[in-house]
Amino acid sequence: MPKLIRLVGGEFVAEDDRFTNVADDESAPKGDVIISLTRFQSEGDALLADGRDIGVRIEAGETVDALTYDLPRISLVALNFPTFRDGRAFSSAALLRERYGFKGEVRAVGDVWREQARFMVRCGFDAFEPVDGSTAEAWAQASGDFRHVYQRAADTLEPIYVEREAKHGL
Repeated sequence: MPKLIRLVGGEFVAEDDRFTNVADDESAPKGDVIISLTRFQSEGDALLADGRDIGVRIEAGETVDALTYDLPRISLVALNFPTFRDGRAFSSAALLRERYGFKGEVRAVGDVWREQARFMVRCGFDAFEPVDGSTAEAWAQASGDFRHVYQRAADTLEPIYVEREAKHGL
């Protein structure tokens, strides 16, 4: 099983992944699986009826809006970064958390680097498959490099202007 870094109670931890990624041309093994959006739309009901946890992989060109009504039945959404320069998955994570109130796992997969940890957490990601084999400790360090934020996001951090207003009585 591949290593996975998860954010649990504000701490980064390394874990074995209990989910199996399944390609569209493979049969689904027993247990919990991550399948493509296309496969979920055609086989999702049958796989969920088996009593397993299902994850849906969203590619960069796909929209999470297609999952709106199914989100309560899905355990995780894996958002693919085809390259570290492609930020569409950041927007998808924010939509899942802020617009749709998704409480399941939002996982970053693909070209995932710890240098983006802070931004991923702010957008709502809570699980990561790093390409560089970095440790949970390295992710904790990278996510805490900056104390202040300048705008609200899916996390609960207050923007710096709130702190300044409180300090100066504005």
